[in-house]
Amino acid sequence: MAEIITMPRLSDTMTDGVVAQWLKKVGDKISEGDILAEIETDKATMEFESFSEGTLLYIGLKDGESAPVDSLLAIIGEEGEDIDAIIKEFKAAAPGGSKDPEKAKAPEAPKAPEKAAEIAEPVKVTETVQAPVTANASGRVIASPLAKKIAKEKGINLNTVSGTGEGGRIVKSDVENYVPAAVSAVATVSAPIVSGTESFEETPNSQMRKTIARRLAESKFTAPHYYLMLEINMDNAIKSRKLINELPDTKVSFNDIVVKASAMALKKHPKVNSQWFDDRTRINHHVNVGVAVAVEDGLVVPVIRFTDQKSMTQIGAEVKDMAGRAKTKKLTPAEMEGSTFTVSNLGMFGISEFTSIINQPNSAILSVGAIIEKPVVKNGQIVVGNTMKVTLACDHRTVDGATGAAFLQTLKQFIENPVTMLA
Repeated sequence: MAEIITMPRLSDTMTDGVVAQWLKKVGDKISEGDILAEIETDKATMEFESFSEGTLLYIGLKDGESAPVDSLLAIIGEEGEDIDAIIKEFKAAAPGGSKDPEKAKAPEAPKAPEKAAEIAEPVKVTETVQAPVTANASGRVIASPLAKKIAKEKGINLNTVSGTGEGGRIVKSDVENYVPAAVSAVATVSAPIVSGTESFEETPNSQMRKTIARRLAESKFTAPHYYLMLEINMDNAIKSRKLINELPDTKVSFNDIVVKASAMALKKHPKVNSQWFDDRTRINHHVNVGVAVAVEDGLVVPVIRFTDQKSMTQIGAEVKDMAGRAKTKKLTPAEMEGSTFTVSNLGMFGISEFTSIINQPNSAILSVGAIIEKPVVKNGQIVVGNTMKVTLACDHRTVDGATGAAFLQTLKQFIENPVTMLA
């Protein structure tokens, strides 16, 4: 008997899915455990395996098409089995009735012109300006005595002035407001007429992009953000990192130092490691730091679990592994859930300082800038130093200003002295 396969819910926030690629085609024999397709969710692209055996009789969505969870994805049954009634019944039972793609086709966009208009030859415009003349039948100019006097003082030829008085009489205001115009002037303007076609490109928003947009908007407009910025002296951190990396099988980046320092500071300031819910505030005793990673469709946040208990080398290895899989959409939803704090680092792009939107329900996110070489004051002397700016975005519902400031001071101590985190 034929079995209907519907669009699965592959993450807790998934509402729609996209068929990234079918790995089987209609007519193929299917065994339990075979991978039918790759499904793009709001968080990752995941393999979807079959829990049935038989022949793939029907595919409801083509590669690249999207549909809500529980939509008709495929039908598996016995070879030659009639499934028309099953498809018809399913579509009739779906919300909104039939989902026949032929009936749901959008109207075609108007066709663009076959070719743009050719550039016209330059146009020559010849304009002749004839000066106004206000005179009576005998040719005598009609003007008030005061107008004549002012015109004489200004050297204005009354034959070129238009009168606004009774019967076209030139009055004082006509002369005072007079703007000279060339008589019988000939102007030739030569300019090409430019034509072209406006163009743009549109691409459909991926499930990941839509989810990022929705969650960031919810966070920004529901959590009262405020920001605390601190500048950290990185001279000792640079020296310490160099010494640490000289140890066998050790490779530590500045980001690894920041992530580890954040975890250590969170243990000392648990209120920053909290989460806001409508009816309660949760203070986490475990530390799971999310590390923001840029991918083609936006931003994902792999989570380093129990970060405070791991060495900087272990943190670096995990971040590298998950960042690589994030860019190929191979991270699982479980690897992007459960963070209690987030670190976002744009220092490698030369950004000196910035602010981030909190990854809810967390209470804070740390934005890390580039290490900048600049003049600094040490012991009353101006010397060359290295500094790094960090900005802590806090949710004021759970983290007060003094709490956030104390956290940053502890973070600063750990980053400036990485050897204290080696124990």
